[in-house]
Amino acid sequence: MGKKVEHLHWPDAPKLWMPYAPVIKVTGGSLVFLAGVTAAPVYHYHPHRPEEFDAMPLDMEGQARAALENLKKSLEAVDADFGDVVSANRFLTDMEDQDSLNKVWAEYFGDNKPTTTTVQVIQLATDPRCLIEVNALAVVDS
Repeated sequence: MGKKVEHLHWPDAPKLWMPYAPVIKVTGGSLVFLAGVTAAPVYHYHPHRPEEFDAMPLDMEGQARAALENLKKSLEAVDADFGDVVSANRFLTDMEDQDSLNKVWAEYFGDNKPTTTTVQVIQLATDPRCLIEVNALAVVDS
């Protein structure tokens, strides 16, 4: 049986545009868990070496694009794309940057609206210059 993804809404939901779905029901397929990515190189030394992150953009739009490009590579590793993402957590160091993130998010996700949670954090673990981290859950055909 192939995967089936249903974007569901509450019975009394108003007719408003939202960048996410409040509920997604999946039957069939396989779950793929995607680790958090930032604008930094995914493969880097541990403990961290700050010079590895010097090429990162310093603005939210640039970092969002770089982080989503990293997420894209993870999706491609399992023959998936952004249309297969059903849930994502977004961690921002400044919630004022959410509009810039959503602009880039729409470019990558198009009509797909996964469930999302967006949280402001003080700092991300990779490098203090990181502004965003995204992790996700995707469903692929078995």
